Amino acid sequence: MEALVLLVAFVVILAGAELFTNGIEWFGHKLELAEGAVGSVLAAVGTALPETMIPLIAILFSAGHAASDVGVGAILGAPFMLATLAMFVTGAAVLVAGRSRPTGDVMVVDPPVIAHDMRWFVVSYGLAVGVAFLPAELSWPRLAVAAVLVGLYGYYVLEHLRAEAAHGEPDLAPLRMHRLDRRAPAHPAPPRLRIVSFQVLVALGLIIVGAYAFVGAVSGLATELGLSEVLLALVIAPIATELPEKFNSIIWVRQGKDTLAMGNITGAMVFQSAIPTVIALVFAPDRWAVTPDSLIAFGSAGIALLSSAAIFLPMARSGRLQGRRLLIGGVFYLVYLGLVVGRLAGISI
Repeated sequence: MEALVLLVAFVVILAGAELFTNGIEWFGHKLELAEGAVGSVLAAVGTALPETMIPLIAILFSAGHAASDVGVGAILGAPFMLATLAMFVTGAAVLVAGRSRPTGDVMVVDPPVIAHDMRWFVVSYGLAVGVAFLPAELSWPRLAVAAVLVGLYGYYVLEHLRAEAAHGEPDLAPLRMHRLDRRAPAHPAPPRLRIVSFQVLVALGLIIVGAYAFVGAVSGLATELGLSEVLLALVIAPIATELPEKFNSIIWVRQGKDTLAMGNITGAMVFQSAIPTVIALVFAPDRWAVTPDSLIAFGSAGIALLSSAAIFLPMARSGRLQGRRLLIGGVFYLVYLGLVVGRLAGISI
């Protein structure tokens, strides 16, 4: 039964991701936004909603330290998955599509846009994780950092929204729900914003429902297999809830829209490093602390930063990003997975 739910949820998420990528491009076009803003802000925030709901519910609406620990684990797990597994999956998609791409596995991205995202990620996540090394009973520094993170993310979004959109007609596929627009039922007549917005909302609904069904089914399997809540929060749940970003990026890679594909991931990394961490800093400050029990959980942050450096520092030097370099994320993912399994098996680290 759980396997059937997993399959259905997978199909629902995939359908939602396809509708979302198509709709969000039209949404950005209607608002005359730059490609970086569409990928790094609209797409990233939209598809980050499912995994953001997990810590929100765990910390705010569930009682006990165990629920808060699950929430903190989910918050740390999201940037880790984006910096490792999501990079690997996107790199693999580039290599597969590279056989028919004029540039091979060299991604046609806007390096300043991607570098801009990664700088904000390092600063935001560095602040959030850095304050966790302070004594758990000190809550005011955590509240101060939370306020700074909200301000930083607001300024980050503002920078993207101020960027100028490219001139000329964009390469957009027909809106999937174009026929619902009675005034312009056929492409290339542009659909109205209300129809575009409706498709985006429907897509987000499918993604959220599919992600929650997927997480529920995975949780059931984890319980049957006797896996711990730590492994579920850090590894299993983020895999399920990060599926929208992975699918969106794969779809955009296949379409040759690499800036959107990468911005979808790097923008989500900035969002996850700032907004969900604020939930923990404000509502569970005593749990956002590096202790012997939480060391393996916060170790995921170090792995995420190392993976990001290994992937993007060469891009900053050379001015280009190769799909094969994204595969490094898979190596870091396996390293951390080994650390988690070793800790669960009782091996001291």
